[in-house]
Amino acid sequence: MSIDRDDTTFSEPELLGKRLREARETLGLSQTAVADHLKIPRPSVSEIESGRRRVTFLELKELASLYRRPLSFFSGENSGIPDDEASQALFRATSELSEADQRQVLRFAQFLREAEPAYPPRREDGVGQ
Repeated sequence: MSIDRDDTTFSEPELLGKRLREARETLGLSQTAVADHLKIPRPSVSEIESGRRRVTFLELKELASLYRRPLSFFSGENSGIPDDEASQALFRATSELSEADQRQVLRFAQFLREAEPAYPPRREDGVGQ
């Protein structure tokens, strides 16, 4: 699920709630788990995600930490986090790895970025195939 950052059909609280729900779902967390973490009732999480309850700055800071997202993600500023499906899948796959394993995955990604392609890219005109 991807959020259109220019979506004007939502009020600010609704848009914030939508971003919070997306971040929670990306990590596979339940509203109950989030409520337990924040020490608030589960219906409060639902109300926050629907834009019916305001979230305090301290709650937002705690949620950003829990969801492993910068605060700027929730404010609608460019967070630097790609929101395409492949990037989100990679994020989910690595989010529960140890810090050492995450560094290893990062080193491998850097290696792939700098390495020659395994197969030459295909040209649309059929030349070189």
